[in-house]
Amino acid sequence: MKSIIVFLLFASTIISASAQKIFTVDSRYDADIKVYVVDSRYDADLLVYKCDSRYDAEGNKGLWFFVDSRYDADKKIFFVDSRYDADLLIYFVDSRYDAQWRNTARQHLLY
Repeated sequence: MKSIIVFLLFASTIISASAQKIFTVDSRYDADIKVYVVDSRYDADLLVYKCDSRYDAEGNKGLWFFVDSRYDADKKIFFVDSRYDADLLIYFVDSRYDAQWRNTARQHLLY
């Protein structure tokens, strides 16, 4: 019974740690991740959908909600001017159903 409770606590920690509440910082040194927005969805590592509600931005699926406070954010990002300076290449999509990882090797950046 104790092992089940420990497992459930561990699983809930992993799920909450992968939420996608994002804050944009002004300095690359304050950022957890440097991001570049590409022009084509085929060049992106992650297809991102901007959610209207923080409750829709769950999991590590590319559903992002931009928060107003760095303390509410799960990750702090900085938008760079060159794709070669970026840790992650993203493309913004119009539908939440299009949000997905195209390069799963980079998925660890948002955990």
